[in-house]
Amino acid sequence: MSYQEFQTIFIPLLLAFLAGISTLVGSLIFLFIKKFNRKSLSFFLGLSAGAMIYLSFMELLPSSLRSIGFIPTNILFFLGILFIGIIDFIVPHHYSKVCFKNGTPYNKLMMTGTMTILGITIHNFPEGAAVFMSSYGNLKFGLLIALATALHNIPEGIAVSVPIYYATRNKWKSIGYSFIAGIAEPIGAVITFLVLRPFISSTFLAYLFAFIAGIMVFISLDELLPSCFEHSQGHRAIIGIITGMFLIASSLIFF
Repeated sequence: MSYQEFQTIFIPLLLAFLAGISTLVGSLIFLFIKKFNRKSLSFFLGLSAGAMIYLSFMELLPSSLRSIGFIPTNILFFLGILFIGIIDFIVPHHYSKVCFKNGTPYNKLMMTGTMTILGITIHNFPEGAAVFMSSYGNLKFGLLIALATALHNIPEGIAVSVPIYYATRNKWKSIGYSFIAGIAEPIGAVITFLVLRPFISSTFLAYLFAFIAGIMVFISLDELLPSCFEHSQGHRAIIGIITGMFLIASSLIFF
């Protein structure tokens, strides 16, 4: 493998790792910043949703439309929605329901934490693949998708930490479980690359961008937006959504 090939693979893998490991940031926020509350969580969820939706409709889908046309782009977009929807149906992970509830018995909390970790880990495989493959084809898209995914993983890290910490009262154990959930993203990236490497081309990447857009839109509509509007935090959520869109729009100026 040449140095150039190493860079081409290393940078996307690093982005997938950083996006996945953002679950640790969520753990640290919950464990060490005691004032982090539902208002802050609503803002973060809205921020991630705004970033994902804006990036999908303003960058990924237009790029695919230019390369492969209207019908193939839409087919791959809805296949992406179907793909992540099936995963979510089989292994749901509604993390907003477990946040900030500490009056539950130990066994129930531990079971909640375990199921949340399982769900997030399985969902993180395709997310890691999306970050890696988009970075491999277009570093600009990869950076932005990694940013949006990292913002999405922060509340997931909180969701993992809350039940584990209240069940065990062990900060390091809750951090460790968050790390396990997050490391699934670079693992998914490596596996996907090894499987799909022989098929990678500019046309294939155009199909992939539309597919990734479907995944991100589903995550935003099914998980992030409903969760960020819970607990009567509508205005905070709207501010987060607009901020997320503005953040991605501003980032595009520099790429």
